[in-house]
Amino acid sequence: MDHFTYQNGVLHAEQVSLADIADAVGTPVYVYSRATLTRHARVFRDALAAKLPRLHLAYAMKANPNLAVLKVLAAEGYGADIVSGGELERALAAGIPAADVVFSGVGKDARELRRAVEVGVGQFNLESEEEGIELAEIALLMGKRAVCALRVNPDVDAKTHAKISTGKSENKFGVPYDRAAGIYARLASLDGLEMRGLAVHIGSQITDLDPSRQAFLKMGDLMRSLRGQGLVVSHMDLGGGLGVPYKQGEQLPTPEDYAAMVAEVTADWDVTVMFEPGRVIAGNSGVMITRVIRVKEGVAAPFVVVDAAMNDLARPALYDSWHDFLAVEPSGERMVANIVGPICESSDTFAMHRDIDAVKAGDLAVFRTAGAYGATMANTYNSRPLVPEVMVDGDKWALVANRIDPAAILAAEQVPEWLV
Repeated sequence: MDHFTYQNGVLHAEQVSLADIADAVGTPVYVYSRATLTRHARVFRDALAAKLPRLHLAYAMKANPNLAVLKVLAAEGYGADIVSGGELERALAAGIPAADVVFSGVGKDARELRRAVEVGVGQFNLESEEEGIELAEIALLMGKRAVCALRVNPDVDAKTHAKISTGKSENKFGVPYDRAAGIYARLASLDGLEMRGLAVHIGSQITDLDPSRQAFLKMGDLMRSLRGQGLVVSHMDLGGGLGVPYKQGEQLPTPEDYAAMVAEVTADWDVTVMFEPGRVIAGNSGVMITRVIRVKEGVAAPFVVVDAAMNDLARPALYDSWHDFLAVEPSGERMVANIVGPICESSDTFAMHRDIDAVKAGDLAVFRTAGAYGATMANTYNSRPLVPEVMVDGDKWALVANRIDPAAILAAEQVPEWLV
């Protein structure tokens, strides 16, 4: 459930007309619903809390790191799953305690590791033995011990898009399953580390729970093997990746379904179970408003040229992803069209031969399910501005990220004096 509904023929976010936001801020623009964020955070949390005795939730910031979004989720008791030093600073700025931060990512550099040790990050998810050795040296020099879990690659196919699959042997994440026990034991012997658990994450937009179940079963076997060697395993990080419906009417596993599966698999683990939900919290909490520039005649179908582009919403160009396209003020008529943006790339295409609300030049429309991996992946290709973001709360709204115009970006560049 989300809080984007038609009221008197106009699409609203909660009680605010999207047409009013577009008129005030311009297009394209992302709009987030606080009520939807809060509801999704609570549904996910409550489903797992009802089944698991010890639980830790860290929102996967890469899905949507907007400061206002983080504030909403921090108020709901979520920590943060981060993958960079920049995300660490955002989490701290949002008021998320460093102890509730999980630092993931295959390429943490020495500067990022030092800063994370300095502020007291709650857990490092180590992606390699080499990373663990480096972190141990850094922590020792700082007179501290870094709390860690070892991320394991279980060689399980998540059955999702290849570009967002992370748990197969050919993926760059984690250590190979058959080498994990030895690596864990060696890292546990290092003075600068406190090894307390294992971590796994097999991919994003997971729509079938069986691959996750298989991965978790393998992790349980590994946990028992480590304990049999006298090693401590008090925390098991099962990652995130639960999918969300992108098409209207699509039925996917619910947080309750997911919680039931996890509870069954982990019944005898006696650990704190950790999760990093991202898309399942933020995905359907946001839309991107766009305005139709013109409708261009095509050979097989007309082209609806909108002012949003692949630099604003990259997922269709990157993954051939589907986002529902709805008119803000639909007439009730339909058309079959190709929806494209103004970027000088054939990949700047949102949909081909799609049955959509009939639109014409000047009309407003939205791309649904844009709250995750939307604005955070935006760029300035073709010297376009960075898209702004808005949050709605009931009958009020606020700009929570400014549109950054090409002039501001140009001002950050310098021409060397030898070219003047």
